[in-house]
Amino acid sequence: MNKTYLERYLANENTKLIDAMNMIDQNADGVLFVLNEEGKLYGAVSDGDIRRWILGNGVLDTEIKKIMNMSPKYLFEEDRRLARETMERYNVRAIPIVDHSLRVVDMETLKKRKVEETASVNASVIIMAGGQGTRLYPLTKILPKPLIPIGDIPIMERIIHNFCTYGMKDYYITVNYKKNMIKSYFSEQDTEYQLTYVEEDRPLGTAGSIRLIEKKFSDPIFVTNCDILIQADYADIYEYHKKNHNAITIVTSLKNTTIPYGVIHAQEDGQVVGMEEKPCTAYFVNTGMYVIDPALIDLIPADECFHMTDLVEKVLGSGQRVGMYPVSEEAFLDMGEFEEMKRMEERIKQ
Repeated sequence: MNKTYLERYLANENTKLIDAMNMIDQNADGVLFVLNEEGKLYGAVSDGDIRRWILGNGVLDTEIKKIMNMSPKYLFEEDRRLARETMERYNVRAIPIVDHSLRVVDMETLKKRKVEETASVNASVIIMAGGQGTRLYPLTKILPKPLIPIGDIPIMERIIHNFCTYGMKDYYITVNYKKNMIKSYFSEQDTEYQLTYVEEDRPLGTAGSIRLIEKKFSDPIFVTNCDILIQADYADIYEYHKKNHNAITIVTSLKNTTIPYGVIHAQEDGQVVGMEEKPCTAYFVNTGMYVIDPALIDLIPADECFHMTDLVEKVLGSGQRVGMYPVSEEAFLDMGEFEEMKRMEERIKQ
């Protein structure tokens, strides 16, 4: 393994949590190995460790040494042949190879899980595909937003494929704008999943058309916008929702915002006490993917424009649990604007 590739798995003990999330995204194996000031293996931090810290503590400006596992698995160079067996035994996707000074000299990784090895989820999926996609005009004057290709595959087909990876076969597509084009495209595809179209006579918002679905659901349901891709473990999201007894779980993404100026810190009398050059702040934003309990559908008013954010407010007002499942900034791909669409295409190529 070359040095550049190896560096994708290695972080300093003082690396910030936000930076660690992005590094884990880049190596795609769900883990970073932490080095101390002497450059020796010190610990390991996984995407799950980071997620638990965020949900339990909420502090983003922290160093990974505070949350890492201080007993990481590793192999000496002469034991490299045991790498696959060790990774499978401990259910990890990467393991460092070290010399006898505990300096990381190489890395062994498992390939990404095959589809048949991925946890299966017994859930229906609602895809909100009725909007006009005005932010992508004039492209959406020709094509409805769900059929805009990312690479050579329409965005909605990519969304469905992501869910299918986890065994989900039952899809409800809410349509309005250029609905016949959407239906025609998918009617020509040879699929193993079932599409049911829910037709709006007029725009009903990001939640209003859910009330039109005739099926009575018994299990939690995924709801997603038709212009986003979430690169995360959908089985884990679903299990998190159920385990925490949430009425709604919002999939959230870290969003870093840099102030493009030097910021002045001053006292009340105007005395400057410090300066901060281009500070960065971080927030969790709503990605547009949710898991909802089926009982909430009755809270959606019939034949009214109603958004998922309205439903969240209603649930919060009733005292029910609304949880969030955080993913990194790189794991959230939004096609809503042309610049973001380009980023999505670049990310898909990786």
